[in-house]
Amino acid sequence: MLLVVHTGRADAVRSARSVAGRLAAAGVAVRALAPEAADLDRAAFIHEVPVSAAAAAGAEMVLVLGGDGTLLRAAELARPAGTPLLGINLGHVGFLAEAEVEDLADTVDRVVARRYLVERRMTIDVTVRRNGSVTAATWALNEASVEKGARERVLDVVTEVDGRPLSRWGCDGVVFATPTGSTAYAFSAGGPVVWPEVEALLLVPISAHALFAGPMVVAPQSVLAAEVIGPASGQSEASAAVLWCDGRRRVDLDPGARVEVRRGTEPVLLTRLHGASVGAAGAEASASFTDRLVAKFGLPVTGWHGRGAARREMAARPPDGRRKADRPPDGGHKPDRPPDGGREPDGARE
Repeated sequence: MLLVVHTGRADAVRSARSVAGRLAAAGVAVRALAPEAADLDRAAFIHEVPVSAAAAAGAEMVLVLGGDGTLLRAAELARPAGTPLLGINLGHVGFLAEAEVEDLADTVDRVVARRYLVERRMTIDVTVRRNGSVTAATWALNEASVEKGARERVLDVVTEVDGRPLSRWGCDGVVFATPTGSTAYAFSAGGPVVWPEVEALLLVPISAHALFAGPMVVAPQSVLAAEVIGPASGQSEASAAVLWCDGRRRVDLDPGARVEVRRGTEPVLLTRLHGASVGAAGAEASASFTDRLVAKFGLPVTGWHGRGAARREMAARPPDGRRKADRPPDGGHKPDRPPDGGREPDGARE
């Protein structure tokens, strides 16, 4: 297991030490990123690894202790290796996280027993062109945003869908988002919430001064683009822009730059504990996301009647979210294989 920790928070460091100790006691080898290992208990780790694309290679999982920002940082390490992420929330909303710090011990026990599912989350690949030449290429799990480079200016952009012009806006920016990112920046900009199992791309203008400026949802195979035109109406000079991917990777854009967004070639794998029963998928996955929306946003549901069977099931469901039928009769762990159907790696479990 690879630990990625928000070491700027004392509670995250304490929790990480507890996680490392429990994993080590269960015979699971633990890795730590070299810059973070000094703040953790080195005795519990097999070795430190540098911050690189190889950090998560061969690991069973990347355990993230922090908020969504920490998880997005960890995704940069996990995605190249095809390693699933499990977030333990110590931030605010923590929408990408699967567990809360109060459930730390139970979360580690589930990981050790391999009682979890792995979801494939769609990403986007982002290409920047200038005069037909590629000047930058990156990716995002949540969103890519083209934003104005100066607060006092308006960004002038024209958007495109599948090679056809859509609209020109004087605005603060444009967000291109995945379903996973629909609850992040795109949501704040007025975009819709899209369930993660829906395959789609979102285009959401930010504070556009236009009548036609609503959020749009397009097919996952579509190619979206935004071109930085230059000076908007009333401006005497061109206004540069900036591209942000997941709020972490920045590319400066000069007037004339073109940003293309398409479905990513590599997904990000997220670990799910809730609803991790045999055959859990489809409606149960949707129900889990609905429950997450209600819990994370504090949505009022008082007065809901629903179907009698659904109400009884929710009332009977234990705090861990599993139905009684999903738990072994003796209360033990299910002898699950690794989620990808692979074999146990040689040597110590990582």
